[in-house]
This record gives sequence, C-alpha cells and structure tokens, in this order.
Amino acid sequence: MVLFFFLISVLFFVLHIMLCVWAFRDCRRRGKSTEMALVVMVAMFFFPVMGLIVYLLIRNEL
Repeated sequence: MVLFFFLISVLFFVLHIMLCVWAFRDCRRRGKSTEMALVVMVAMFFFPVMGLIVYLLIRNEL
C-alpha cells in the first residue's frame, strides 16, 4: 500500500514538472522573453493548479 502511494506521488510530481516545462516552452514559442517565461514557470511550480488556470486564461494576452 505504501509503495502504491509512493508511486502515485512520484507520478504527480513528474506530471507537475512536465506542466512547468510545457508552460515555459509555450511562453517562449509565443514570442515572450525568457524572463517572462521564467516567471510563468516559477508561478506554475509554486502554485500548480491555480498557476495553470491563470496561465491558460491569460496566455493569449501576454
């Protein structure tokens, strides 16, 4: 049982990191500066769910 929860935790952590990298790359692909992309990535890292929602809402306006 402990192994199951450990594996689920690792899976969610890897998914979280992948979302942070995706947000960084998406921001750079849209022509934003590296500094802006880093701000987006750090926000996504510290506020995963809320950061993703906010980024998806404002990514066209940035």
